[in-house]
Parts: sequence; C-alpha cells; structure tokens
Amino acid sequence: MSPAQILLQLDPDPQPSVFDGVVAVDAGVAQLFRHGGVTPAQVTELVYGCIFTRGGDKLRHTAIFVGGSQVAPAEELFRQVQRTFFGPMRVSVMLDANGSNTTAAAAVLAAKKHMNLADAVFLVLGGTGPVGQRVARLLAGAGATVRVGSRQLNRASSTCTDLRLRVPGGKFEPVATLAHEDLLPALAGAQGIIAAGAPGAEMLAESVRRQCPDLRVAIDLNAVPPVGLTGVSPTDAGTERDGVATYGALGVGGTKMKIHKAAIAKLFTANDLTLDAEEIYQLGVELRGEGKC
Repeated sequence: MSPAQILLQLDPDPQPSVFDGVVAVDAGVAQLFRHGGVTPAQVTELVYGCIFTRGGDKLRHTAIFVGGSQVAPAEELFRQVQRTFFGPMRVSVMLDANGSNTTAAAAVLAAKKHMNLADAVFLVLGGTGPVGQRVARLLAGAGATVRVGSRQLNRASSTCTDLRLRVPGGKFEPVATLAHEDLLPALAGAQGIIAAGAPGAEMLAESVRRQCPDLRVAIDLNAVPPVGLTGVSPTDAGTERDGVATYGALGVGGTKMKIHKAAIAKLFTANDLTLDAEEIYQLGVELRGEGKC
C-alpha cells in the first residue's frame, strides 16, 4: 500500500492561503500541512521534516507548495527550499504565489491558440509586476518579441535586463505607458496585448485598441472594475471584438485552475521536480495537447 500523499504548504503571509489549500485538496492531496508566516530561516527544519521521514521511492509521496499573496518573499522561500535539498534527499516543489505562474501560463496558452508565438510581437502592460514578468518570460521563451510596459521607463528597462538573464536570447523592449495615447507607438505592429496590472487600474482604452490593425488577441487578467482593457469583459474566452479575440480574467481562469490542479498532481509523480513558470507552462501545453485544458 502506497503512503498517503502529503503536501507541505509554505506561505509568507501570517494566515496560509485558503485558496491554495482548497485547490490542493481538490487536486487529491490526502494530507495538507499548512504553515503561515514562514521565513527563510525556518525553511530548513520544515524541509528536513519532509525528507527525513520517507526514503527511496516513498519520497515522491511528499511534496512542497510555496504560495500566498506575497510573490517576492515566496520566491525567497522557494529558493531556500531548493538550497536545503542534498543528494537524493529531496522532494518535488512548486511555486505559485498569488497565482502568478499558473495565471501567466494560462494567459500565454490563450494567446497561443490564435498565432505562432515565435513570429509575434506582444505588449505586456504591467510588465514589471510578478504576473507580467512571468508572461513576458514565457512569451520570449516561445520566441516572441515582448514590449514590457511600465509607467516608469527606467523600471521597465531594469526589468528587461533581469528578464534577459532569465531568458538568454530573449527579445525584450522597455516601453513607457504613461497615458492611453502613448500606447499607440508601443502597439504598432503588435499582434497581442496582455494586461497584467494591478486590480482596478484601467490600462488601455477601447478607442486606442481599435486603432491597432495588426492586433489579433487582447487578454485582460484583471476582473476588478474598472477592467484593465476597456471593452473586454471578464467572462470573455476567445470572444471576437472588432476582429480581435478577447479574454478576460474569468475566461482565462478556467484554464488556470486546470493547470494548478494538474501541477499539484504532477508533484507526486517523482521526488525531484521543480515547478516554476516555465515548467508549469509546459504542463499546460501538454494538457492542451491531450484535450484536458
């Protein structure tokens, strides 16, 4: 009889994410150990509790999920988890703080339905945020040219520098997005736009979007009014508007949830998996190929 599947949920927030816990249970986890307010200094002992209780093939029945709402602290926990492993003493680990990896993967998969990403030019609004950076990474990894938008050009430039380290050879261009009208040059020749800004922030007016003849897909990852892309409904899921396939946050959300659950299940297939944005996106590609996403 196989050991029960145990997921250790590490969260930098004081209260561990209920959302992450519910998805884990729905993904089939038998036992969920949730820890909130976790600091990097506490990670080693928590990881030791995972790797020293089960050996050999039994290690794959334990896994670690790093989540919560704070992406930067969660990233440090994720790195510390990996630093704690040694030799064969390790378990699979996944990062999805604030849903950043699964959301980015779902957004890029939506865009992929409508074009060859390797030949495309994209503008990512809110491109310096955690979701925007991951969207940019995934698009560039697929060969697209990515214009990284920010209200501060120096911040966009700094983000592009960081992204080039993550995606060697990636084509990133910083752009300033101070006003709606300023976006026309940034959108010139672009086939796709993905808005990954803060909730409740309007990022592109519908009138400006209609002036972009090359645009084929527009994806808004914000469902809180006002939406990021005016004229795109949160429930859009490939809806055609003025010749453009549009997706809203809820329209992308179904795919995001399927990827999230599948990634949790994937953790228990081996004891040495590391699921970050790229690995989670690839899982989404495989699910779509199997007709499950």
